[in-house]
Amino acid sequence: MKKLLLPLTIALALGGLNACQSQPSPEAKGNQLITAIKTEQNQQFQRFSQQFIDEFWKQAPTYALYSGYHKYDATLEIPDAASRTAILAFIAKYQGLLTAFDTDALTPANLIDYRLIENQLASSKWEINDFKSWQWDPSNYNVAGGFAQIINENYAPQDERLRSVLARLENVPAYYQAAKANISHPTLEHTQLAILQNQGAFSVLSDDLQKTVADSSLSDAEKQLFNQRLSAAKTAINDYISFLQNLEGQLQQQGARSFRIGEKLYEQKFAYDIQSGMTAKELYEKALSDKEKVQREMAKLTDKLWSKYFTSAKPADEKLAIRQLIDKLSVNHVKRENFVDEVRKQLPQLIQFVNDHHLVTLDKDKPLVVRETPAYFGGVAGASVSAPGPYDKGGNTYYNVTPLDGMSEAAAESYLREYNHWVLQILNIHEAIPGHYAQLVYANKSPSLIKSLFGNGAMIEGWAVYAERMMLEEGYGNFEPELWLMYYKWNLRVICNTILDYSIQVKGMTKEQAMTLMTQEAFQQQAEAEGKWRRATLSQVQLTSYYAGFRAIYDLRDEIKAKEGKQFNLEQFNEQFLSYGSAPVKYIRQLMLQQK
Repeated sequence: MKKLLLPLTIALALGGLNACQSQPSPEAKGNQLITAIKTEQNQQFQRFSQQFIDEFWKQAPTYALYSGYHKYDATLEIPDAASRTAILAFIAKYQGLLTAFDTDALTPANLIDYRLIENQLASSKWEINDFKSWQWDPSNYNVAGGFAQIINENYAPQDERLRSVLARLENVPAYYQAAKANISHPTLEHTQLAILQNQGAFSVLSDDLQKTVADSSLSDAEKQLFNQRLSAAKTAINDYISFLQNLEGQLQQQGARSFRIGEKLYEQKFAYDIQSGMTAKELYEKALSDKEKVQREMAKLTDKLWSKYFTSAKPADEKLAIRQLIDKLSVNHVKRENFVDEVRKQLPQLIQFVNDHHLVTLDKDKPLVVRETPAYFGGVAGASVSAPGPYDKGGNTYYNVTPLDGMSEAAAESYLREYNHWVLQILNIHEAIPGHYAQLVYANKSPSLIKSLFGNGAMIEGWAVYAERMMLEEGYGNFEPELWLMYYKWNLRVICNTILDYSIQVKGMTKEQAMTLMTQEAFQQQAEAEGKWRRATLSQVQLTSYYAGFRAIYDLRDEIKAKEGKQFNLEQFNEQFLSYGSAPVKYIRQLMLQQK
């Protein structure tokens, strides 16, 4: 993108050259001028980036809160037409300002930031004008998360945080009024999710909160106002839930919008969210090929292990034999009441292995706290990580694990067989160490706020999947064939996530077809398959991020390893890769290969 540079920049550069006592050659003068211009361009871009972030937080105060920037904690934005108009104006302004930069003059690191800002703006505009989930997805509207972040984190004195909650509570009724006005022809699935998650809001805006306020040093007037606003907020949430429950009945009787977004929107969302350099269809076709390769590796391991677990002859049907062996192994699992405790117990073992094998340096000052998944964002995933933003260096990183208390005996047994003795270890590698936890800690240390704030989902999920493979390749589990079989089963799930998501959203795959893919082709338990079907009806594209990112990272590592030969150092590769923040892998690849 060639642009005319600012006359002032050129004048300053020329002035500096003319002031030199020696007279360099015309070629040297030209090189000095180019260097001066590029330096000025990059300095201008750094100032632009900071200005962009500062103004972005004014448009998205709740996102700022989650990122650890607390200047606007007291502000709960109202999601009405006026706010969308303001966001679009902000986008137009900064899209215009971006065109002033010559991308050829930017350093590689600044060029990545440029592309991330460019993508963020275009994606946000597309979301408002084209995707329009603010109309058809009622689960977009839930105030609980922001309040929980303020109440539960100790980034400021309690009274200060309670005053932010007090101010934020004022807009809750208007927030839900706007939400009801926005909703038009929603999907049934997202309506039901919104009911579930907003019911969970009362675990945050609770009696315990009222007691905390009563015991605080707030003035009597503040306490009285707090109780009034809290009561009004609860009424607004209950009103929204009732609104959704009535809407749910209408949708069940009269029909609802399909949760399937179709090929055009899917490809567009894939391009913005994944940024892989290939189309969604191309990734889908690659996944189909890799599925067969993994199944062949599983067949080899089944041949090796069969006589250890069975006295009968192995079935001629390879997939049937794999299924039978997996079923045999899967009965080895933790008791349902010990599920969360077992997760907590395994983490020190993973930390020890990573340290002993010098895979990546873990920050001892950033502990990982295992907790039960908060009710206000339950209903989608059984395990997840919540990390503090780049501004909140001292905040806790939480490993959210959903206990199995609410499941029937049959459902819990199916779930535990899916997350059996071996798979639970792989899950903890993925979600915690050295997966999401390690990556997010490094992302928050990135010198670029842009890379930390506007992270690429495929890089984030891809790293966690890459971490699983890396750990096993380095000897975690002592190359136990049972662990490798279960790893391949898990990896097959990653691959089938892409196949599943694309097939459901674009090709119209039915639930029956999806269940067949997951249980017979990917060897998943019924409970896991049911949960994945639900997730695929509530999200789009995100399920492809695991496979897209994994393949890109793994292929990059192998390419650099082949170039460096015996000089290759895995720890150095991992830490250099993570040092760029949560940027798309294709951009990290450019930076790393330029330095080789």
